[in-house]
Amino acid sequence: MKKCPTALNAMKLAFWMALMWALGHANETKGQFYCIPTRFVESPVPPPPDYSKEQFWTALPNRRDGADRTPTGLRDAQDSAMVDVFYVHPTLYTTKPRTEYRWNQDLRDRRLNREFDRLPTLYQASVFNGAGKIYAPRYRQAHYSAFLTPNLEDKEKSLGIAYSDVEAAFNYFLKNYSQGRPFIIAGHSQGTLHAAHLLKRQVIGTPLQERLVVAYLPGMAIPADSLAGLPVCVDSNAVGCFVSWSTFLRGYAPPAYEKALAKAVAVNPISWDLPAPFPAPDTCIVQGPLIPRVRHRGAVLRPFGKNYPGICDAQVVGGMVWVNKPRFWGSFLYRSPNYHSGDINLFYLDIRGNAVHRVRQYVRQR
Repeated sequence: MKKCPTALNAMKLAFWMALMWALGHANETKGQFYCIPTRFVESPVPPPPDYSKEQFWTALPNRRDGADRTPTGLRDAQDSAMVDVFYVHPTLYTTKPRTEYRWNQDLRDRRLNREFDRLPTLYQASVFNGAGKIYAPRYRQAHYSAFLTPNLEDKEKSLGIAYSDVEAAFNYFLKNYSQGRPFIIAGHSQGTLHAAHLLKRQVIGTPLQERLVVAYLPGMAIPADSLAGLPVCVDSNAVGCFVSWSTFLRGYAPPAYEKALAKAVAVNPISWDLPAPFPAPDTCIVQGPLIPRVRHRGAVLRPFGKNYPGICDAQVVGGMVWVNKPRFWGSFLYRSPNYHSGDINLFYLDIRGNAVHRVRQYVRQR
């Protein structure tokens, strides 16, 4: 079996440690990541989903699922919500495939489906149930190897299969569920990659753009010019725009910083301010103000249900969000400087409150 590049192995381990901490992920593979040793063309493509069947959705507002849960003291408001939320989950397909389908997930894999139900659906999608009705499709996500392979053809084909499902789910959502209502688009990591592509192909420059309340796109570098026609949200009140951020320990820049994050959009997920000047000139690194822990509304960690306010600060620094080490019981055991999988969990109550606020602003302006 071929080995992944050394630097990327370190990044993968950091992501996994973040996943265990931020999502409470207890994985049967004990944190191992697998690099697919064969080419994309050597593996069959798993059968596509049929979005008319509920089994191909990890969250729907008309049934009980993880997206309906709330931290203590909060209420699931989907029944009375005026808008919808289309949420695209991150990558959990990281280990050695158990079937002949390698580069993309087989949606008949019940064990992996359960992982989605109890992890991103619960710990990420649920953040929006105070603002809208949540629709979250299962899709043939690309294996983690797609982000590591030096072969661009394999990467593009695997991610292309994944995106085709996301677009099909969105079209089914529009035709059968949305009924002309405003909507939020949200994702994380691989989900953000597909959500951004969806915005470019299906929303920006079309009548659908008038119905877009906001897009939440954390966990992936989104260059300022990559969503031409859709502005970045400049503050907490803006609508018809997008926000993005990637979270790291203060002082740390990942190996891919110069290539991707240096010019990425970074909005502070506590204050929701965009530091000026934006976009930044090539000759400088823009820094926003440090937003102190006292303004942090709360994180949700394992076990789900308890809110942890005031454990985290945030500052935008050159396309990243830097945080001082969050303070919670057991945090001294967490050594990774990469908080990728905590992009949503660390700011759970901040995102939840902001989504509710932007919906109100959208309704007032219409």
